[in-house]
Amino acid sequence: MFNRTRCLQITAALASISLLAGCGLLSDDSGADKKPIVVGTTSKPSTLDPAAAWDGSWELYRNIYQTLLAFPTGSTKPEPDAAQGCEFTDSANESYRCTLRKGLKFSNGEALDSKAVKHSLDRIRTIASKNGPKDLFGSLDKIETPDALTVVFHLKTPDATFPFVLGSPAASLVPPGEYPADKVRKDGKTTGSGPYVLTSYKDGEAVLSRNDSYVGFANRRNDSVTIRYFTDSKKMVTALKDKEIDATYRGLSAAEIKDLQSPASHDHGVQVVENVGSEIRYLVFNPKDPQAAKPAVRQAIAQTIDRGALVSKVYQGTAEPLYSMVPKGVLGHKTPFFDMYGQPNVDAARKTLRDAGITQPVELTFWYTTDRYGSSTADEFTELKRQLDESNLFKITLRSKPWIEFQDGYKNGEFPVFGRGWFPDFPDPDNFIAPFVGKENAVGTPYEPADILNDLLPKSRRESDRSAGVREFEQAQQTFAKDVRLLPLWQGKLYVAARDDVAGAERALDPQTVMQMWELYRKTSW
Repeated sequence: MFNRTRCLQITAALASISLLAGCGLLSDDSGADKKPIVVGTTSKPSTLDPAAAWDGSWELYRNIYQTLLAFPTGSTKPEPDAAQGCEFTDSANESYRCTLRKGLKFSNGEALDSKAVKHSLDRIRTIASKNGPKDLFGSLDKIETPDALTVVFHLKTPDATFPFVLGSPAASLVPPGEYPADKVRKDGKTTGSGPYVLTSYKDGEAVLSRNDSYVGFANRRNDSVTIRYFTDSKKMVTALKDKEIDATYRGLSAAEIKDLQSPASHDHGVQVVENVGSEIRYLVFNPKDPQAAKPAVRQAIAQTIDRGALVSKVYQGTAEPLYSMVPKGVLGHKTPFFDMYGQPNVDAARKTLRDAGITQPVELTFWYTTDRYGSSTADEFTELKRQLDESNLFKITLRSKPWIEFQDGYKNGEFPVFGRGWFPDFPDPDNFIAPFVGKENAVGTPYEPADILNDLLPKSRRESDRSAGVREFEQAQQTFAKDVRLLPLWQGKLYVAARDDVAGAERALDPQTVMQMWELYRKTSW
């Protein structure tokens, strides 16, 4: 079943991934900045154990845990990290072999060998946390360890995307001695082999220091990083302006971005780096809800919502309307929601409802999270409510919860309609389709379109040349628009704001849009 929660891009034919030579790999980081870099974000981890999180926790994981493969800034495919090299060993792409670097150790001194790799990935599937990344490994059958440095992954079906899964924080490696095989670690500590060691963690702050035993691709430009977690982005911006933190990412509102881009902020020593983004926002309709289960209700909402007004009023040029779950700029992008439902049209929506025998205003509750995507989320849902209520076709009630509670709510099927965001691991169309289908999927509401699951995704995943699968992805987008189980709203850009004396912000977000803290450094350290 193709129910992967975070799928990744396939570019050129991936017959082999070999060790790269050159600057950055096995670096001694001799030029690292000794003064801590302090970074602010609203993306607080939900757990410290990688077996139990598929969310913003990955931002921390990338910096303290190692993976077999990784995505250095500017890369278009996964490259070696803990592995010396990896390759498919059969023409069907069903057997994948990795050879580890010699002498790798976790920060507690345990050997990072093939048994540790097997333990790390097997426990994800054994624990099977409802909020964890187990679905990413849906194609994995079993893992063999013929010797201490060799790991062989046997797949149930051909899956050329599997190496990209191994390059994501979902495949973070942990020592067997400190991470139980059948339950989540709960002592509030971490042990990894990544660029940094988490020296302390408390509510609101994580302190990272250089891991002297790390061997991998990251070239650390600083010696330590402190991450401060904010629940209010306004306070985070104030902290940046007051020089209490050096940089921010995730959670800035449109108004705050505009403010930080202003000449006044620049005069106060603040710079903003804009990154090309494929971040999207969308609504999810729960088929267990009596109203949301009706196709006519979903289609009428699609005909009523004015994305242009939403983006203009709330996001002020930092986003643009989105008419497909596959965003603009990603291979195969089409606009099926515009083609099928056109411009906002209340009369057309009214006819859709009446044709289905619905003559009274439809009452629905829309849910959103208060602390995952920034303070603009509340404004976004207020605008959605305004548009739908003013049509006189709907009566919308707004409810919200903090992310940890919100996550449990949608996973348990408690919300009739709810808003989600999607930060891709890599801008491949598979990454915007496969995560949302299957009995178990990224949004916790079963959605099993037969054409996508049984035909379109299997065909596309046999193609290592991604352009060869465009037809399948276009058809999948049409199915999404017809069913309206998900309603795309907008796609945005990514921003990192930093003090003028901090460099590396333009390289800090990797191709998975995860912050690589080691890229940040102070210009005075040159």
